Amino acid sequence: MGLERIGRVKAALGLHFDCPVITVSGTNGKGSTCAYLESILISSGYRVGCHMSPHLLKFNERAKVNGEEVSDALLLEHFTAVENARLSLLDAPTLTYFEFTTLAIMHLFAKAQLDVVVLEVGMGGRLDAVNIVDADCAIVTSIDIDHADFLGGTREAIALEKAGIFRAGQIAICGDPVPPQTLIDYAEKLGCDLWLQGRDYNFQGDKQQWGWAGRKKRFSGLGYPALRGANQILNASAVIAALMALHQRLPVSAQDIRNGFAMVELPGRFQVLPGQPTVVLDVAHNPHAASTLAQSLERMGYHPYTYAVFGAMADKDLEGVMKPLLNIVDFWFCTDLPTPRAASAHDLATKLQNLGVALKNGDDGGIEIFSDPAAAYQKALSKAGEGDRIVTFGSFYTVAGVMAYRTNQAH
Repeated sequence: MGLERIGRVKAALGLHFDCPVITVSGTNGKGSTCAYLESILISSGYRVGCHMSPHLLKFNERAKVNGEEVSDALLLEHFTAVENARLSLLDAPTLTYFEFTTLAIMHLFAKAQLDVVVLEVGMGGRLDAVNIVDADCAIVTSIDIDHADFLGGTREAIALEKAGIFRAGQIAICGDPVPPQTLIDYAEKLGCDLWLQGRDYNFQGDKQQWGWAGRKKRFSGLGYPALRGANQILNASAVIAALMALHQRLPVSAQDIRNGFAMVELPGRFQVLPGQPTVVLDVAHNPHAASTLAQSLERMGYHPYTYAVFGAMADKDLEGVMKPLLNIVDFWFCTDLPTPRAASAHDLATKLQNLGVALKNGDDGGIEIFSDPAAAYQKALSKAGEGDRIVTFGSFYTVAGVMAYRTNQAH
């Protein structure tokens, strides 16, 4: 891990941006935050480039200009530019998949005459490929334990890695309601214009609508965002803070903010599909996200039975992901995933048994194992009654597997 190799290729490309750049880091909520920024800025009439990762069904999801995925042909042109720049260097460095593709998408954006660029950080912040760009505004969404082998095992250590996207004298936003002191100290050392939730801005709401207030600016009567889930107001509030901090360069109106929140779309983030049984897709893959998913499911109203299609990576805190859902899920359909990083369905089943979930015994029991998400989902569909619900979670791969199966069925 490090920025030396990618930095050399960036220099060879002559990569720079002539417009404001917003980078987004954090444990959870990065994708939602990027989607809100993109939606509001497009509603305001700006030409927006947005890079998000990983993708669910096709690579082009990672690169959008004005809300539209860019074409294969355009991506290939910029892949070629990156490869040519890499090979032009003496002792040409190797790049990882993420470094190479991120450079290509940045190069594409730099040439696309954009008004603003939104970049989602992959893992951490300080050493992430996205951090080769100096952001005008850097947002850290939430800070929790994930990727502990790389980022450290405490919130304080992880916060410092994520704060690595902050730049001296520039805007820094932290959406975590309990920001570790390491992040605050680092931002202050850099002389950042730091916005903290509860200090520089806050929000409040009732069942119908919500309001935001911060630094001499207020918005009332805001509609709840189209993205559902217990943490979305935290993400949406940090987005308004960022836009207010940037208002001299990128003015947006209250109506643009309302429209942006109303129109936003992001697959796989507490996505509730129409029809019966109720189907929920959520890429929750760490304990913090799993407990948010559990809260969101609790708020949904009554369903006689809940079926989980569950597949996850072996390097995650799997018990921590399972525990918040133990009292919600009635049937666990554990699945293998098409990547060597995944835990086997058998391993997941064993961990669930250790947590007290009973193995399948006739029709009353809790755990079955499947070779892929589509098979697990088909079985859940065959078992679930109209009033029941199916929750697919644990990994981007799990959600993508079910989405791909649904897409194929629709054709």
